[in-house]
Order: sequence, then structure tokens, then C-alpha cells
Amino acid sequence: MANKNVIVTGATGFVGRYVVRYLVNSGYYVIAIGRSRKKAESFDWFESVKFICLDYHQQNLVLDSYHKTSLIHLGWDGLPNYKSLFHFEENLPKNYEFIKDLISKGVETALIVGTCFEYGMINGEISSDHPTAPSNSYAFAKDCLRKQLEFLKQQSNFSMKWARLFYMYGEGQSEKSILSLLDKAIADADEYFNMSGGEQLRDYLPIEKVAQKLIKIYECDREGNFNICSGEPISIRRLVESRIKECGSSIKPNLGFYPYVDYEPMAFWGKE
Repeated sequence: MANKNVIVTGATGFVGRYVVRYLVNSGYYVIAIGRSRKKAESFDWFESVKFICLDYHQQNLVLDSYHKTSLIHLGWDGLPNYKSLFHFEENLPKNYEFIKDLISKGVETALIVGTCFEYGMINGEISSDHPTAPSNSYAFAKDCLRKQLEFLKQQSNFSMKWARLFYMYGEGQSEKSILSLLDKAIADADEYFNMSGGEQLRDYLPIEKVAQKLIKIYECDREGNFNICSGEPISIRRLVESRIKECGSSIKPNLGFYPYVDYEPMAFWGKE
């Protein structure tokens, strides 16, 4: 039985805002952590949660009680700059210390979000038990955090679930994501949309399903590693063309304008 008291970090982020909404609608008591009260107040769930304005890089969370309380840890700074050393020089120690502090105070279950980049430069279908081999700073830091917490788990009595996100889309996504850039180009009535060759195969889910899958993992009895994915690869070109058709736009993809990035493989997707 999942604890009904849940601390959610990164509550106002792209994933967090949806996770908090589903938790509230499912009857959970949510302690939502974020750095902007003003941003939190813009969400329909604000009056239904205990919101705490906190930068956990700077201070620990102080509650009256941590008994029968769980953590869904979504917070992480510095994205989408995946190559920045900040991820393991700053994020890694701060995130570990924050989670360790909550465990020491009595938090019983921790669901922590990782990334599909932890698997490294591997092509094809990837299951959640596949060995990790991160090739960028962000993925390296996430993978190290998981390993640190596994050692901590040997000395502390808590349940840990590690959920690796693949690709997502929906309202509130980063302005730098490909669909956000495409939507802007369509709104600006651009004739062309500059993009890569578009042959990459990726695994995309709408953000609502990502949030639902995270909560399903939180509620299940199994510990360990999980993939948050569709299991169905789609090319970036097809993704773009589908959005253009959906919007009824005449914009034309300018294929090959940008080179393929060097921090992710050409074709990979998840297996639950």
C-alpha cells in the first residue's frame, strides 16, 4: 500500500505539475516543493496541496513529521545543457544529500526520476535491466546518484524506485524542445522549419501518460528500475510531419539544416 503523504520535488516543472495534479485527484496529501510560489499559484492544484517554497540546493526540508511519508523526486537543475559539468559537480552532491536527509528523518519510499541517457550510445530496444553506460555529464550524474542511493539503501531502511524518462511532449514543455520550436514556427507563419535530417528513432509519450505511469510505479509493490516509455519508436521527421498535419499548416520541414547531436544514439526506444 503506497503512503498517502507524498513529498514532490520539482512540483512546478514540466513533469511535476502533472504528477501533482494526478496525486491530488487520487486523494493523496501532497507536499509540493518548488522555488517559485508565484508559478505554483498558477496551477489548478495549488489550493489542494501544502506548497513549500524551497531551493533544496541551499536548505533542507523541515516538516513536523516524516512518518508514513514518501518522496517523488523530480527536481534537477541545468537542463537541457546535458554536457555541463554542473550536473556532477553541483547537482549530484546536492541531490544526494537532500534525499539522504529525508531518508534519515523517516521517509520510507523514494521514487526518483532518471533518464534514458543513462544507457549510453546504444541502439535498438532497451529494457530497464540493461547495463548503464552514460556518455554525457547529465546521465553520468543521474547514474551515480542511483548507485549512491543503492549503497545508502544497504544501511537505511527505505524502498527505492528509479524511473528513467524517455521523451515527452505536451503543454508546458521546454521552449527549446522540437515540438515547441515547431509550434512557434507555425504560429509565426514561417515557410520552413529548420531541423536535422529527422531519421532519428525516438520513444515519445504525451506528458499526461508519463505522469500516470509514474504514479502507477509509485503505487506498485516492486522496487528497482523502470522505463517510462511507449515502447514504440517514431522518427523525428514523422513526429514533425504529424504535428504539421494536425495543425493544418503548410510549413515545410527543412531537413538537414542542423547536424545530428553527438550525445544520443540514432535509434533507440524503451521496453517496460
